[in-house]
Amino acid sequence: MVEFLAQDWLGTPVWFWAAFLTIVIVLTAFDLGFLHKEDRELGIRESLKLSVFYIGVAMLFGLWVWFERGPDAGMQYYTGFFIEKALSIDNVFVISLIFTYFAIPAKYQYRALLWGIMAVIVLRGLMIAGGAALLAEAYWVLYLFAAFLIVTGIKMFFAGDEPMDVGNNPFVKWISRHMRVTPELHAQKFFVKVEDEKTGRMVRAATPLFLALVVINLADLVFAVDSVPAIFAITTDTFIVYTSNIFAILGLRALYFALAAMVHRFHYLKYALAAVLVFIGSKIFVADFLMDGAKFPAWISLGVTAALIAAGVLYSLWKTRGEEEADWPAVKE
Repeated sequence: MVEFLAQDWLGTPVWFWAAFLTIVIVLTAFDLGFLHKEDRELGIRESLKLSVFYIGVAMLFGLWVWFERGPDAGMQYYTGFFIEKALSIDNVFVISLIFTYFAIPAKYQYRALLWGIMAVIVLRGLMIAGGAALLAEAYWVLYLFAAFLIVTGIKMFFAGDEPMDVGNNPFVKWISRHMRVTPELHAQKFFVKVEDEKTGRMVRAATPLFLALVVINLADLVFAVDSVPAIFAITTDTFIVYTSNIFAILGLRALYFALAAMVHRFHYLKYALAAVLVFIGSKIFVADFLMDGAKFPAWISLGVTAALIAAGVLYSLWKTRGEEEADWPAVKE
């Protein structure tokens, strides 16, 4: 067993992966099985406390990586975590729109988010594994990632504030046509048995909560197209990429309830995120072509990323002081 745990898997000892997965499983089981045995609305104060707890665990894990893998690995982990955490604020806005469209009460949202995040852990793992395999076979793919980040950042900077039109989402339309979907919720259930109008037999049907869960995961895949290349542009270490990504996502469900009511206050953060994506993409070309392949200093990546995100948050809070949520775009009917 000791020899097995000491073996490398994707460039990292198995026991590192085992420690990480143990933390994720314990946190998820504690959350679902102890903190939220019953469906209820999560208050802002409790949401903030849970958010601080999850961020604290992520920070401590980063310190462990720092001491076990070295300062560069630690700074790469923190850079990836901060980028993903900042990008998750956009996620919060989209998730809020989805829950509003499907009329999901707050007391059922937390459990739906939990199951959604469990699916995200698997989906992100597959995307990161695919990205790592591509980079292992062809390093030039990293230049594609970098160029994509630069283009995405520029587009984000000039993008308007058009809200997501959930009702016209092609997948929502498709699943509504091809699956039985109940018009009303059935508490926290994703599927229920209902009577078929034609045959009178009891058949299985999805609920609006299931549709909301599916759309949330589809939205996360869209966001992952930005965030996964961004972290690969920081480091190609699969362990750092995956753990920083997942730790940022794990606390999203707790952070959601604190931010959902004030997400309009972070309106200008997107410009800071655009600058971060352009910076992260550009540094690949700078390191390889202007620094003769020398490694771009991890502390500069961390410092610039943290400074841009902090500036975006502070400027947003200052610029939107006194403004009401009703002043910002809502869900399209």
